[in-house]
Amino acid sequence: MNLLVTLDALLSEGSVVGAAQRLNLSAPAMSRQLARIRHLLGDPVLVRAGRGLVPTPRAEALRERLRGLVAEAEALVRGDEIDLLRLERTFVIRANDGFVGTFGAALASLAAQEAPLVRLRFAHQDKEDVEALREGRIDADVGVIGAMGPEIRLQALFHDRFVGVVRPGHPLAGEVTPERFAAFPHVSVSRRGRFSGPIDVALAALGLKRFVAIAVANFNDALAIVRTSDHVAAVPARLTEPARAGLHSFDLPVKTDALAVSLAWHPRFDADPAHRWLRAALRTACSSRVPGQTEPAG
Repeated sequence: MNLLVTLDALLSEGSVVGAAQRLNLSAPAMSRQLARIRHLLGDPVLVRAGRGLVPTPRAEALRERLRGLVAEAEALVRGDEIDLLRLERTFVIRANDGFVGTFGAALASLAAQEAPLVRLRFAHQDKEDVEALREGRIDADVGVIGAMGPEIRLQALFHDRFVGVVRPGHPLAGEVTPERFAAFPHVSVSRRGRFSGPIDVALAALGLKRFVAIAVANFNDALAIVRTSDHVAAVPARLTEPARAGLHSFDLPVKTDALAVSLAWHPRFDADPAHRWLRAALRTACSSRVPGQTEPAG
């Protein structure tokens, strides 16, 4: 392969010195390469004509095929940028219902514009399974991600905060104090079915305790319950903007830590042009806001 690259340079430059400079070799080294090429092909390849060199008929016949072959090999080594308009690939993204509901449309629109043959499949976020990333069963993991394998790449997409949500006309649509907040039944959102969390710790510091009556696995179920009951749900503000339409949202009367929503992927995809596009598309989708949605008053 090195000899073919050398021959391409010799035919393009028409000079041993020029080809040597192009490939960062000395002139004697290039002359030795030319001798090897002549032996390999059984042809002089380049012969002297006055002060220059001209290709033989055999070399002329090889020129175009050789240029294409070398260009293809160079592209293979460089990993040239792909043609997104022709890219046919299915990406599997593990994310919760809040992320899909809030950013799925923006991501789908971006893919339709930039990579129309790409398909996106969202996998259920039941647990943080690092093996799914390692084995390639998913291409990306998006969410509030804890400690994963040491080799896993992790990049923050945005930060979120919890807000309280109740039906319109609920007593908490008015004044919200820690005492009033804790007095109503609550809905917990937990993939593991937990009935307590950071809010309970914050309330306990004030000598208060809430009653978590229901635990559900996703935000949509929690919001469906509070929409037609007196229950209260605490959900991430940005991840549930579209789903909270028509409900009353309010700032929590206790302090909780911010949530870091991150993107995780396996390093095998670091240099993959298609996967680089996916990561950029996820970042772009998350930088957009949902028209008509506003944060609760602070």
